[in-house]
Amino acid sequence: MGASQRAAIVLLLTLFLAQASQADGVLHDLGACREIADSAKRLSCYDATAKRHARPTFSGKFSQTTNKFTISRPHLIRYQSDGVIFVLYLKDEKGRTLQNLHMGGGGEDSYLIEVPGTYSLEVSGSRSWRIWLEPQ
Repeated sequence: MGASQRAAIVLLLTLFLAQASQADGVLHDLGACREIADSAKRLSCYDATAKRHARPTFSGKFSQTTNKFTISRPHLIRYQSDGVIFVLYLKDEKGRTLQNLHMGGGGEDSYLIEVPGTYSLEVSGSRSWRIWLEPQ
């Protein structure tokens, strides 16, 4: 077996273990929700689990501009950054900046797009970041 084949096997095993770990987290959270007796609280727990484990709509590292996207109702932009610098520009269909959002020191924040339309996002970050578009 050559070095490139060994590297490919190591990469596949690493990806498999990462997915297995994520699946374990989802199953753990779902099991905890299932134990809640109150129906409304149980549903709220399931909703929170789905939100926590949803794949981001956009993700990347450093600076990037997303493709345009169209929304037909209000959407929450939820964003997370792993770096000390994160600036997010919400732009309209013509590329004009509508909102400048920023965060220092990493973490998570959100912003509500209230008006339906076509938008794009321009991100400037110092490390990796994730963005979710959540219909309201």
